[in-house]
Amino acid sequence: MEPQVLSIIVLVLMFAVGTALPINMGVLAFVAAFILGTLSLGMTTDQIIAGFPSDLFLTLVGITYLFGIAQINGTIDLLVQWAVRLVGGRVRLIPWVFFVVSALLTSIGALFAVAIVAPLAMRCAARHSVNRLLMGMFVVHGALGGAFAPTSVYGGFVNGVMADRGLPSSPMTVFLVPLVFNLAIGLIWFVLFGKRAAPDQPTAADEAWQNDPGTGVGPTSPFGPTTADQPGSDSEVEPRSSGNVQTLAPAAETAPTPRITTGQSLTIVGILVLAAGTVIFQLDVGFLSMAIAAVLAIASPKAQRGAVDKISWSTVLLIGGVLTYVSVMQEAGAIDYASSAVTGLGMPLLAGLLLCYVGGISSAFASSVGILGALIPLSVPFLQQGMISPTGMVAALAVAATVVDVSPFSTNGALVLANAEVENRERFYRQMLAYSGIVVALGPLLAWLVVVLPGWL
Repeated sequence: MEPQVLSIIVLVLMFAVGTALPINMGVLAFVAAFILGTLSLGMTTDQIIAGFPSDLFLTLVGITYLFGIAQINGTIDLLVQWAVRLVGGRVRLIPWVFFVVSALLTSIGALFAVAIVAPLAMRCAARHSVNRLLMGMFVVHGALGGAFAPTSVYGGFVNGVMADRGLPSSPMTVFLVPLVFNLAIGLIWFVLFGKRAAPDQPTAADEAWQNDPGTGVGPTSPFGPTTADQPGSDSEVEPRSSGNVQTLAPAAETAPTPRITTGQSLTIVGILVLAAGTVIFQLDVGFLSMAIAAVLAIASPKAQRGAVDKISWSTVLLIGGVLTYVSVMQEAGAIDYASSAVTGLGMPLLAGLLLCYVGGISSAFASSVGILGALIPLSVPFLQQGMISPTGMVAALAVAATVVDVSPFSTNGALVLANAEVENRERFYRQMLAYSGIVVALGPLLAWLVVVLPGWL
């Protein structure tokens, strides 16, 4: 059997086993990478390990360590309170705040905007009983909405590739199509799940949080409960008697105005340095977050106790293993094999649809920019035939290759998973996997139906 086909079959089997059994898929992926790489491809151990995503490993560890310190010293809770005041206490609007912030950051060049926003957003969701999956997906879709602005990394890259290949381009179209697409997804989420996911009334978790900011679990998600429904959890509401009528006290009435400590001030400065360093100076988010965390730990050794335990090691294992296996698949030529088979069909519209699916499925596990860089040149032969609008096809590929970044195996999805404030992280991971499966199945098709098939761009 050809290595390309074998690698795809192994990937499917790995997912089937990892879904059916409570086994960290990262372990399966490392084993599969070793067996496939050595027996089928003749790769050495060093060559296999070279595919380990060391940059993403450092990003996940650095970010979760930094924001672990921020959670322990109370900075996260302070920032969450400020976010709530920004929307006048209307809890249902909080996800939109983080959607907009993520979109703005990516539009001005912050490639790892989710790394900055997700820890704050997920902690805010825990504090105010907002659905964790809804909040996490709002952060990711917001970041993807601004990802193709002319001033962004993705936008500049795609427009540059089109120019290099002699394709006509429209930077605003390439920007607006993904923005509208992700905004529409956000609206669907909000209409379907926003009301029950963000109650206006304070819950028992709100009461507990006021006494202990380290607590806070949330309600059920659209794919099932994210936490155990136990007495004292978010599923119960603590009433307050007033005569013969029970009322619910607004959280703002009982929550005291916090005093900012020195440690919190330093942490806020550190977060601002992280944002400025990654957006303005394009510094590596992993190294920078680790450096800031080290400074905070040295400044206040007691405040950082337990922060290492907040690093999501299970997520690191999962992502590291799967992406290492994907690199072996690329070495086997699986993605090039699929792309070449698609472009050789001789049917431009069908080839466009299949390329969208190749981009979507591949990007769920690999770099979206890298996939776009490979697929756009592959599209050139049939785009030059004039049957498909180059701008429309590239815009559809941009949507298909990035909307799947909600996958827990992508950088953005992994950051949401690593920062999720849930009691059962395995259940939350499966919810993310279910949602990303829906997106992978429908996202490329909808992008093709709306943008490519009508030929209106």
